[in-house]
Amino acid sequence: MHKIPYGRGEMSFEVPPGMRCDMAEPAPYPALPDLAVAVREALANPLGTGPLRSLVTPASKVCIVITDITRACPDEALVGPMLQELEAAGVPDGQITILVAVGMHRASTHEEKVEKLGQRIVARYNVVDHNAEDPGVLVDLGLTASGVPIIFNRIAYEADLLIATGIVEPHQYAGFSGCRKTMAVGVAGEAMISYTHGPVMLDHPATRLANLEGNPFHEAAMEIADKAGLDFCINVVKNGAQEICAVMAGEHRAVFEALVEVARKVYTVPVPHRYHAVLCGVGFPKDANLYQASRGPSYIFFAPTPLLEPGGVLVVAARCQEGAGEGTGEERFFATMKAAPDMQTILHDARTKGYKPGEQRAFVMAKVMEANDVVVVGAECPDVIRAAHMLAMDTMDEVLADVRRRFGANARVLLVPHSLQTLPYVEG
Repeated sequence: MHKIPYGRGEMSFEVPPGMRCDMAEPAPYPALPDLAVAVREALANPLGTGPLRSLVTPASKVCIVITDITRACPDEALVGPMLQELEAAGVPDGQITILVAVGMHRASTHEEKVEKLGQRIVARYNVVDHNAEDPGVLVDLGLTASGVPIIFNRIAYEADLLIATGIVEPHQYAGFSGCRKTMAVGVAGEAMISYTHGPVMLDHPATRLANLEGNPFHEAAMEIADKAGLDFCINVVKNGAQEICAVMAGEHRAVFEALVEVARKVYTVPVPHRYHAVLCGVGFPKDANLYQASRGPSYIFFAPTPLLEPGGVLVVAARCQEGAGEGTGEERFFATMKAAPDMQTILHDARTKGYKPGEQRAFVMAKVMEANDVVVVGAECPDVIRAAHMLAMDTMDEVLADVRRRFGANARVLLVPHSLQTLPYVEG
């Protein structure tokens, strides 16, 4: 019996006789025995800077930027101890703002804020969502060296101390997420998100999963974090069991470098050959909508080495209870996918006319689907899946029967339960 993440639970299935199914999971890496202790130690021994309480006075305005509900970052465990440090330094509650980095996603609900931070923090502190489309909450900081417009949240920029949380894991554009990306995308204005996610940036050969060398997205995000004044960050890495296995705090470049080293050890996985089908798991919160769930197939498609045989199939198990997604970016993604007669049209229009933030996911999926079918299994909105030119199937048994029809009884299948946190590569 095989299992793959599905919502907050799992989807179980049997592989037909004769079909080979290999597993690609992050390397075993010990979880932190006590996250609370590890966070306190990280805050007491920050990398490249002094402890939080040495960076503020009672007059300081502080902004803590946290991840939104689409990121499985343990923000309550990270933010709570930092608030204690700020309280010990004499900073009043009223001078602290917790800013939810929603980017172009929908605003977070009160319940989601409580899920991320806990009831006590939400009740005591000012917790607000970023709005990338409201000029009144943005400030223009000019351009990066490569010409990216730096349009940034004013609350974050005007803070005397700017802090960010995050999770370092493979990211399709930035190489690895976390640290600087929480700032450079999560609290950016629409114009900045549009540029960093535009076709010129995403077509660059160095803008890809797990790559930092010469990656223009990564380089721009680093520069944006510097110019926006990111003073301090605390980030984590998760192991294959979704347990926190590393936490570090301090100057954002030092923290990012140290955690990327851990992430590469955890997530890089060798496999023996290419496959006819790859079964991707994303689980909660990524499988709540098609915009997020589609990252599973695209991460596999842009893996360090090609994993699929020509014409192979990419499968993702996802509930998609929110349909395509409810934010501006998600709506734009779905509208582009639905309106296009084929994937070549999406690619041509993007490269000749450009696109708005959110539509970059359609551009990326068009690259994927130009070469491979994408199947979403277990979705609660099969009509939405089909409207986006993907295949909707109810069960994994149905999927594997289709794989057998396409490639024969001895088809090779790769199961990647945590596809957003796994870097499979074909040995040799």
